Amino acid sequence: MTALNGWIALALYLIGLGLAFGFRAVVHLRRNGDTGFRLKAGAAGSAQWWGKLLFAVALLLGLAGPVTQIVGIGRLTIPGGTIVEGIGLVLALLGMRTLLRAQREMGASWRVGVDPEEHTEMVTDGTFAMVRNPVFSGMAVSSVGLFLLAPTIASLTATVVLLAAIQVQVRAVEEPYLRAAHGDAYRDYAARVGRFVPRMGRTFRQPPR
Repeated sequence: MTALNGWIALALYLIGLGLAFGFRAVVHLRRNGDTGFRLKAGAAGSAQWWGKLLFAVALLLGLAGPVTQIVGIGRLTIPGGTIVEGIGLVLALLGMRTLLRAQREMGASWRVGVDPEEHTEMVTDGTFAMVRNPVFSGMAVSSVGLFLLAPTIASLTATVVLLAAIQVQVRAVEEPYLRAAHGDAYRDYAARVGRFVPRMGRTFRQPPR
């Protein structure tokens, strides 16, 4: 099952990547005249630069994970056998479903990256009523699932780097932009809704003095 798990993980990874970035960009272009990609890296060493670098590394390692499982390099053994592998498959599919649903709910506001000069409508319904960053939550869950399905050093490292990239992107890039763009509306939203997990990571507003 080891090599087969690698092939399943590889198929899921490539399908997810194609749907989340390729298909979504085509749909966005047809509906809005724009791909939604904002890929300027920013100044070297800036939070935006680090976020994009970490995401690029995570994507490459995410591909390397199932490939190294297939060829037998750096395989890891996780207690639980097929039960854990099954849980991994469920998590990978659940994370992918959450990601794709959240992208669809963003509509014209969907972006990859941030343009500080751009103002998009804030989305707060659907999955965004439960967590503020369901796209990233879905990515993280899917990455953990793929690791459990086909555990290797590369897939473990991919998950760790992805989690770091998400933290940098959300906390140091996107949240400052959203506070600047939407002001009190975003602050109120952040006080009600968790960052990645429901009710966790809410930013409580300071009472007026």
